[in-house]
Amino acid sequence: MSNKKNVNPTRKKKSNLNLKLITIVIAVIVVFVFASNIISTCSNNNVSAEKPIQNNEKNAEDYFTKEGELTFNTKRSEYISSIDIEIAEDDRGRTQGLMFRKEMKENQGMLFIFTREEYQSFWMRNTEISLDIIFVNSNEEIVTIHKNTETFSDNSYPSTKPAIYVVEVVGGYTSKFGINVGDKIVWRRTK
Repeated sequence: MSNKKNVNPTRKKKSNLNLKLITIVIAVIVVFVFASNIISTCSNNNVSAEKPIQNNEKNAEDYFTKEGELTFNTKRSEYISSIDIEIAEDDRGRTQGLMFRKEMKENQGMLFIFTREEYQSFWMRNTEISLDIIFVNSNEEIVTIHKNTETFSDNSYPSTKPAIYVVEVVGGYTSKFGINVGDKIVWRRTK
């Protein structure tokens, strides 16, 4: 009798197959982890989501640039109130919004103009003053109002219907003047 072990060829093939499967599984895991890190890094470079906007230390009077006027009217076109507005109509302006402002006068606000009427959502990241956020459709009708928003919050303040305009005014403004969903805006550029 010989001391040689009998190696079963089927067992050897199964062993090689198991080794290949383990190698493939490990490779897939490595690729998945690598891809996840790349996606995470890219999404952290998104200006509107993560990258902070520079804080320009100015007071509200120095910072505010009147670019237009906006009037709030009732559903029946009766005058409610008017404000001076800054206009944010490009990505940078819409992303910056009213961030880092320490104050804003009651008769001032910002009008955001979007290229398409669709559901919009805002947050209060780096926003130091409470705001009323007013969503307005292409018929210049108010469709949603979020009142007295929480400062420095990443909470989402979405429109309940598609909007093409958003007006931000100091918190409490819409309650003080009785501005409601269904009321209208009229605005014009002055600059």
